[in-house]
Amino acid sequence: MLIGDVAKHSGVSARMLRHYEALGLVRPTGRTGGGYREYAEADIRRVFHIESLRSLGLSLREVGRALDDPGFAPSELVDDLIRQTRERIAAETELLTRLRRIGSAEPSGWQDVLQVVALLQALGSKSPETRQRAALSSAEEAPVPVEALVEAVLSETDPSVAGALHWALARSGEDGLPLLARGLGSPLAEVRDRAVRAVAEIPGDRATGLLREALGDADIAVRRHAALELGVRGAPEAVPTLIDMVVEEANDVDAADALSALAGRPALADRITGLLVDRLAHDTTGPSARRRLTQALADIPGHTASRALTELSHDGDRAVALTASYILGMRGAR
Repeated sequence: MLIGDVAKHSGVSARMLRHYEALGLVRPTGRTGGGYREYAEADIRRVFHIESLRSLGLSLREVGRALDDPGFAPSELVDDLIRQTRERIAAETELLTRLRRIGSAEPSGWQDVLQVVALLQALGSKSPETRQRAALSSAEEAPVPVEALVEAVLSETDPSVAGALHWALARSGEDGLPLLARGLGSPLAEVRDRAVRAVAEIPGDRATGLLREALGDADIAVRRHAALELGVRGAPEAVPTLIDMVVEEANDVDAADALSALAGRPALADRITGLLVDRLAHDTTGPSARRRLTQALADIPGHTASRALTELSHDGDRAVALTASYILGMRGAR
């Protein structure tokens, strides 16, 4: 078969076949009477073998070794190709993500593009100060895409930077909530915790709905952060978790404040009082926890809470009795 026929059937150009010959990869078995290259069946199979190996990412030098070196072991080279391919995919994915984010910012000119790129780079800096400045300046210099802000929020470990990112994200309204919802579904508890803290900074019913879902999280820190914010938002579902926090001395002052805010509704005030009294009577509730529960009754309005405090003023635990009596005195003085 002549070179033109080989090119036609193999899809490899005649020019590339000559290049392969120059490199010693494929040598035509013979020549015609007119001096033209003539390829045998074995030569054509070798051409297909070369193209197959090239499709895996091997260089022509590596192809030659693979075909001609009897001691060539492919496993190491294949492992290296896998590593290179993963690195290339990661780089291309990162580039695609960056381009999508720039596009979502809807830049009106190249100056806007450059500003967005600079802010994105700053958000990925190793310096907390640089990341914080980028978050704070995002609203002034150029709008940072919400996707980039959420990604930064979910990976940020510095509290000061996280606060700046929460502020920047809250300015975007509810746009970041679908992405934060994904963060709440992360298998990593620390990511879910960062997500719930960010959601807590965003007002509105959609954010409140996500916080309600977070009350059922497997991680106690996530549940507690959700409960504190839900208490401020007037969501009664937070009450049991808030009472647990008082008992366990976990942000117990904030939890008591949240219970007080919820108790602004008379019907809910009586329910909260009943749950606090139930925990006070629980056999496994220790002395210090009983004192904290009694203190939590201080800002619960209504006659039900006052009656509970009156009974507690005669409690067998002197510290509880004194606390209840002091609270009653303060309530009477109001």
